[in-house]
Amino acid sequence: MIRQLTFDLPARTAWRREDFFVSPANAAALAALDDWRNWPGGKMVLTGPKGSGKTHLARLWAAETGAAVLPARGLAEADLPALAAQGAVAVEDADEAAGQGDCEAALFHLHNLVTQAGHLLVTAATPPRDWQLKLPDLASRLQAASLSRIEAPDDALLSAVLIKLFADRQLAVPPALIPYLVQRMERSIDAARDLVARLDARSLAEGRPITRAMAAEELGD
Repeated sequence: MIRQLTFDLPARTAWRREDFFVSPANAAALAALDDWRNWPGGKMVLTGPKGSGKTHLARLWAAETGAAVLPARGLAEADLPALAAQGAVAVEDADEAAGQGDCEAALFHLHNLVTQAGHLLVTAATPPRDWQLKLPDLASRLQAASLSRIEAPDDALLSAVLIKLFADRQLAVPPALIPYLVQRMERSIDAARDLVARLDARSLAEGRPITRAMAAEELGD
């Protein structure tokens, strides 16, 4: 069989509201971020498993508030007063700052600067009490923040994401393939992206359409 060369081209990530699929897994978190003007103390911690949509929600919030968005590990080199001057800041993967002295100190100072008159959104896999922060003042301030959680994607959300991912790549797949994948794949948005990308690459390389049999082979089913 002649196999075609395939190229894993970078896909454009869309952070638009219409690209965020609302389901019982994330509806409460979305509502909490939409109500940002009423956050107690001007701060919110958003948690959820990897690939659950935290970054998408943070970007939606940033688009509405004009917030700066940066990873926690970049805080030590950031211009904190300039960030705080924007009035709203989103810090992603804040749990990765735990145990990193410079990052913890920077997050503490950023928290104090932003929450004086602005709003701070922090995302992480777990609540602050589980991060093992070394700086007690930072731990107490973050643990005092309101907490919202995105649950692992449910069937409806994973189905919608898979349908869109295939459509974005202009791939026609049998309708029955979607529930088949949902019941067998790892339950995360990242896993859905990876699976669709692998099926697309294999379909192109082998010169044949995506089928349930091909999906079963990719899933080891």
